[in-house]
Amino acid sequence: MQTNRLFPLSLLALAALVHAQEAAQTQLPAVTITGRNLNAPVNVGGFGDTPNARLPLQALRVDAERLSELGATGLSALPRLDASVSDGYNSLGYIPQLSVRGFELDTRFNLRRDGLPLNGQTAFDLSNKAAVELLKGASGLQAGTSAPSGLLNLVVKRPETAPRLDLSLGWESANTWTASVDAGTRTAAGLGLRVNASATRLSPWLRNTEGERQAAAFASDWRVGPQDLLELEGEWSRQSQPSQPGFSLLGNRLPSAGEIDRRRNLGDTPWQLPVDFDNRIASLRWTHTISPDWRLVVHGGQQRAVNDDRVPFPFGCYDAAADVYYADRYCPNGSFDLYDFRSEDERRTSTALRATLEGKLQWGGLTHQLRVDALDHRLRADFQRQAYNYAGTGSVFGSSVSTPDPALTDENTNRREHSREIGISDQVQWGDWELFAGLRHTRLQRAAVRTDGSRPTDYPQSFTTPWLGLTWALAQDLRVYLSTGEGVESEVTPNRSRYVNAGQAFTLKSRQTEVGLKSGSQTVDWSLAAFDIRRPAWRDIGACGAAGTCVRRIDGEAQHRGLEAQADLKWRGGGLLASAQWLNAKRQGSSDAAANGLRSVNVPQDSQRLSLRQQLQDGLMAQASLVREGRRAALSDNSLWLPAWTRLDLSARYVTQVQGQTWTAMLGVDNATNAKAWREAPNSFGHVYLFPLAPRTFSARISVSL
Repeated sequence: MQTNRLFPLSLLALAALVHAQEAAQTQLPAVTITGRNLNAPVNVGGFGDTPNARLPLQALRVDAERLSELGATGLSALPRLDASVSDGYNSLGYIPQLSVRGFELDTRFNLRRDGLPLNGQTAFDLSNKAAVELLKGASGLQAGTSAPSGLLNLVVKRPETAPRLDLSLGWESANTWTASVDAGTRTAAGLGLRVNASATRLSPWLRNTEGERQAAAFASDWRVGPQDLLELEGEWSRQSQPSQPGFSLLGNRLPSAGEIDRRRNLGDTPWQLPVDFDNRIASLRWTHTISPDWRLVVHGGQQRAVNDDRVPFPFGCYDAAADVYYADRYCPNGSFDLYDFRSEDERRTSTALRATLEGKLQWGGLTHQLRVDALDHRLRADFQRQAYNYAGTGSVFGSSVSTPDPALTDENTNRREHSREIGISDQVQWGDWELFAGLRHTRLQRAAVRTDGSRPTDYPQSFTTPWLGLTWALAQDLRVYLSTGEGVESEVTPNRSRYVNAGQAFTLKSRQTEVGLKSGSQTVDWSLAAFDIRRPAWRDIGACGAAGTCVRRIDGEAQHRGLEAQADLKWRGGGLLASAQWLNAKRQGSSDAAANGLRSVNVPQDSQRLSLRQQLQDGLMAQASLVREGRRAALSDNSLWLPAWTRLDLSARYVTQVQGQTWTAMLGVDNATNAKAWREAPNSFGHVYLFPLAPRTFSARISVSL
């Protein structure tokens, strides 16, 4: 797969790599410890370079240094950083799936990379990412279609003014090793280049899930003239590793996390194969300064991802002695049915082109900061037939008795989508008040068909999503805000004979209202927010067993009301970073009265994060972090709940100068108390799964800046 077909200027980047040897001086980067910086802009918020402290919304920006401290190589580490982020189906070796404010981040539509749409159904490497940004809640102003969890944006590392060369070597028990390099330079002609590369041998705590991961990336920029900047970049990553099948309920019982060996890999069979992710992305951005107050940005990119999804998949159980089939859990004795699942050569291509015009103008005696952007996005997913065949049985307490059956007996679904969006926003300040307003209009065309040509659907839709926010400066460093907005998801009834309304498209329009306080100073940044999100819910109504007996329609809504609090307290040599969320996530308005008032599945009632850092002596910093999540419903009828759990992580970092070079050594232990608990209970394909906390894990890393 050649990305240079889309971007011929990639030849320029290769030339720059050779020409970069002209840089002669070496300047050491500053070493700092940072928490949340409310004065930093969060571009995913949709209002340009406006500092986070002024925005009438809740957003998070985590820079590369903080990600490095956590040893974060993928998005699965994000639940450790903020109380509003939790696991959605976070399986080792698989696509990370997260939830924000109790709603799952849709891996197809809720991700961005430098502002361009990104398909998240692959594994991402963070070694070339300068930061991860998270906008919380409804995002109809920033995205055409998305779940009301928010938007996650990956910010790519770009060339800097000074040259750099950082080398790093890391280790993690059981025996994972990672080596990485981050190099950058700028020529006398002003051509900048940055290169990142990493290689990892994966040997995690879960037995027999060894694998490997590699990544390489470059980013270049060229100041063509005083008014024009060209930025070309690309990355490639590959991960190959068996994925982690989940445990489950044992009959009607929730097993204790201590009675099951959490290191046991339920997919450990002689025919186990790795899940392979191959991901390639490239983009080109042109920034033209029209005047001191106006600029035009044209940004295009393409992502090509190829997956081989293969796993011995536990699902349900037939208890022969009792003649009972458990369709959504395992048998009381711990046994389960095992299936050979294979979906190979999955190809997903995402192509996007965005043009943005932004600037200031005077109107009505006020200064307006205007932003207009147009986006054209095409997404296609091409698959082969897949295998999903009965292969035998297994047990959470013993080995499996199985025989592989890779026959391609099941159809898959190919998809096409073309989305055209135009958005406009205005930001105006008068006195202590500041108004943020905008809307986005979206036209989309979606089509799907099974690999045998059956059950086709094809439909157009268009909708407009407004957003409005207002802030009031109560004091120099204290603002109160109110915002309201919408978000849209597009769904279609499957074109199957049992549906009366087969092929009918409908929209799920979420609505969010939020009120909050924000404050920032040299010693403390903090924010407090209360939100109310209402998302329409759909369900199938009728017998649904024979032709024409079922109808899919909107039936009530999910309402998530919550309170979030964040604080970053800073003092000389240390600080305290804390966040908390209290969430009431329930179903209401359903025609099924028994469903109303029930808690959403796999959503913690409350969550807390606490991180204390303190400099013990020159160069030596210690840190202790607590991650706690309250109890969550494991079943939709709320008859079983996962208990709350708490994990303690400890780390130390030592920085020193040796002959003009900066050396950094880090030691850490995650889950220092070796706590045993069920981390989450996702319901997937109508089945309840349980994933345990990882056991005590040690890590070490040494890096040098030359």
